[in-house]
Amino acid sequence: MSDPSIGGTVNDSPIEKAPANPATGKRTGMGYWRVPIVLGSSVFVLLCSGGVLLARAAAHTNRVALASEPKGVTVVPAKEAKYRPTRRYVGTLEPWVQAKVGPQLVSAYVDTVLVRPGASVKRGDVLATLDCRSSATANRATSLQARALETRQRAMASETARMQSLLDGGFIAPNELEQKQAQTNAESDHLASLRAQLAGKELEVNDCILRAPFDGEVCTRAADPGVFVRPGSSIATVVDRHVIRLTADVPETDFDAVVPGTPVRIVLLATHAHLTGAIARRSPAADPATRTVHVEVDLDPRGAEIPVGTTAEIGLDVGQPAPALEIPLAAAKIRGDRASLVLVEQGAARTVTAPVLGESDRSLFIAPELHAGALVVTEGRAALSNGDRVLAKVDPGAS
Repeated sequence: MSDPSIGGTVNDSPIEKAPANPATGKRTGMGYWRVPIVLGSSVFVLLCSGGVLLARAAAHTNRVALASEPKGVTVVPAKEAKYRPTRRYVGTLEPWVQAKVGPQLVSAYVDTVLVRPGASVKRGDVLATLDCRSSATANRATSLQARALETRQRAMASETARMQSLLDGGFIAPNELEQKQAQTNAESDHLASLRAQLAGKELEVNDCILRAPFDGEVCTRAADPGVFVRPGSSIATVVDRHVIRLTADVPETDFDAVVPGTPVRIVLLATHAHLTGAIARRSPAADPATRTVHVEVDLDPRGAEIPVGTTAEIGLDVGQPAPALEIPLAAAKIRGDRASLVLVEQGAARTVTAPVLGESDRSLFIAPELHAGALVVTEGRAALSNGDRVLAKVDPGAS
């Protein structure tokens, strides 16, 4: 049938067009039931999926309290050992003799410096010279004055002798002889004074030539030609290394531990060499400012080049070896002279304390109040309380 309002024909089959509901005036049919069915199916699938997920989550839920589970820790067995207290000091390597060579009497310009660091010198070798022309001129002038005065003094002594013979013959008065003798004595004293001045000038001239005071080596050169130096200035430093002194200052409480003759172990930080020696001397008094005692160890440098002015470590043993237990230093908390440890006994943690004897490197030595082989917690002890259940694992690196 055709509908003239739309200008065409429409198929009136029941599938394509449902009849209207007489009560509501709306069309009904199978197409209108598809939406509720799809929605209902989707909701059902979602509910089923949620139920499955909820059941799965419930099946994997741990219903046991974590506090009741054993705590994993790492342990090491305590080892029997012998502990002997040791002391370690830091010292300085010094030469047997050291001299800073420079002028002591004159001020002058440096003329020449003949040595450099590392040079070997013999006693009396010239190290440097100063421009001392003024001192040399003054020395020559004083020498000429002394020579002239000496000639005059001899002449007056001869005249005094002749006047003495005239006095014996009664040709002159005694007063004249006495005055001549007084003049002669005054000239003699003046001559002695000039000779003393001449000796001082000669010292100044000799001070212009700086020589090595002993056999040794030059370690520093502090001035070059053209530098003006004064008394007390250093131009070169000479050291004698035929014997090297290792000096250290130890606390006054260790006075009895550094008795002369005590063997020591030495590590040279400059060359990493390990040496042995013995304390050669000890000061009888402590420094009032630092409360330390000065000690020295003599080293023979033959066969080894030991630089002076460098640092060395001194180690020595004190007392006699005593029985102890050795544990890692990280396994204990030290307060004063006692160490707090956590042991594992029958699967439970137990906190104990023990007296500390000392430590060396990464090991702690405690009094043997515990039995050898006791399991000491090294990792995880911070989270343990006394009585906690633990699952111990022995550190494979512990020997």
